[in-house]
Amino acid sequence: GLRVKRPKLAASEVVRVLHILRKHTGCKRASSWRQQSITCSRAEAAEFLSGLRRTLAAIGDDPSRRNKFEALAKEHSDCKSAKKGGDLGPFERGMFQRTFEDASFALNPGGLSDIVSTKNGEHLIMRIA
Repeated sequence: GLRVKRPKLAASEVVRVLHILRKHTGCKRASSWRQQSITCSRAEAAEFLSGLRRTLAAIGDDPSRRNKFEALAKEHSDCKSAKKGGDLGPFERGMFQRTFEDASFALNPGGLSDIVSTKNGEHLIMRIA
């Protein structure tokens, strides 16, 4: 599986996020632990995540938002991190794709990203530290 390196930088240069990945037919590897062959389009993947984002945003900054995010990740994410509620562990810049990192670092703890596109698919990100 994916192993996240141990951060070597100051705490302000390290983030920790939860994410939900939805793969689509145009991504690098259109299969996952949930579905052997992904059949949805990029637009369908983004729309699905937008629906999850609306559900999570309605919770507000209440601590229960994180619990709900983790539950949704376990059910809907195409990433192996789904088993851990979408938790990627602490990371610093240079460890993930730039658009994913930029969105992660731009968030305040507890914040939800807009839908982020990478070669791996569409992501919804929640910063937790």
